[in-house]
Amino acid sequence: MSQKSTLELIQSRKPRFAMDPEVYNSDVVYQDDLQYIWYATWIFAGHTCELKKAGSYMTLQIGDSPIVVVRDSDGEIRAYHNACAHRGHRICTEERGHAARLVCPYHRWTYDYKGGLVFAPNMGEGFDTKDFSLKPVHVGIAAGYIYVCLADEAPDFENFKSSMEPFVNPHKPEKMKVAHMTTGIEEGNWKLVFENNRECYHCDSNHPELLRSYQENNAVAGLDGDNDPELNAFLDKCEAGGMPSRLVIDADGQFRMTRIPLSHGASSYTMDGKPAVKSMRTDDSGVDNIGALLYFHYPNTWNHWMGDHAVSFQMLPLGKNKTQLVTRWLVPEDAVEGVDYDLDHLTHVWIQTNAQDAALVAECQIGTQSPGYQPGPYSDIEENGVCQFVDWYCDYMTKKLKPIIPLKTVAS
Repeated sequence: MSQKSTLELIQSRKPRFAMDPEVYNSDVVYQDDLQYIWYATWIFAGHTCELKKAGSYMTLQIGDSPIVVVRDSDGEIRAYHNACAHRGHRICTEERGHAARLVCPYHRWTYDYKGGLVFAPNMGEGFDTKDFSLKPVHVGIAAGYIYVCLADEAPDFENFKSSMEPFVNPHKPEKMKVAHMTTGIEEGNWKLVFENNRECYHCDSNHPELLRSYQENNAVAGLDGDNDPELNAFLDKCEAGGMPSRLVIDADGQFRMTRIPLSHGASSYTMDGKPAVKSMRTDDSGVDNIGALLYFHYPNTWNHWMGDHAVSFQMLPLGKNKTQLVTRWLVPEDAVEGVDYDLDHLTHVWIQTNAQDAALVAECQIGTQSPGYQPGPYSDIEENGVCQFVDWYCDYMTKKLKPIIPLKTVAS
């Protein structure tokens, strides 16, 4: 039996149903995902506050492409394919660090921050360093978030930037720092990881820590917001304080931003619902509790901004059934651990939630490989967010994969 193409698998999906299991298990689909999504769209790489000084760098792996992101001597953030122009050795092998120059460990080929080769020992006469610069990668900056794009021609970034910055900028992201960061591996396809994030149908039975402060709100999926007086009063209050809060969705569904109230009077994602950080970056809004700003950008990030701190999530595929999840907790840059915040109080909820989600994703991955599994319908009440993500994926990939039928020529 011949293997179905990615387009055939996507087109076989019933509306508001889960996708064919081969969408998560096929090598062909995974390669199509890399080519048309991960190598072609804007990917969240990290925060500008992680690269404070010239020479500060971070690395990430996007599919088969190692990338290095560095701040140059002029303060500009640049990104390059992390492969020496000599014989391909990775130039920066650590996750992050500081370098006076970008030096390949293999043969000491040395590059400046602008990607130019400045030193290559024992290459002989006639060798011109100008011919062997690093290959650049597109960079986009929005409210302290660094995005990179591997495509030869990057898609528009300004629409996302202009939509997202009014929501995040009131939190003063340029005055934040990463207080803690974890890197975990989820044994599942990247789409299963994002699908799990986009619904809280599973929360009652799996996330007791998170539910101390978080409550599902259909307004995040663009539903029922206009018919909820309590939500509208909350949004009016936040917006009157200069905090944009009402839902903004990309026309193609790739990104969205909205603010939601937290449950039980909580003001932060902590076990007691109280702020994790004493110094508040949004005190000047005049709003006593701004809830949580949720912002999503497919394919690889979701984010929560509260009045005291923020949590950003970065997802990267390591294989068709393996996904890396990096979680960063951001606090005001002048906050001192042990004085202004307790690390366990700050991180406990999401450390537990991430571990619980990783177990759920792994079980879904196993289950989708069963010959007895058939995709089921999404809940009209609880799974509108995950349906929106799957709709985006199917629509996006259909546009990329659908064959272009040439116009018939009329014989003269």
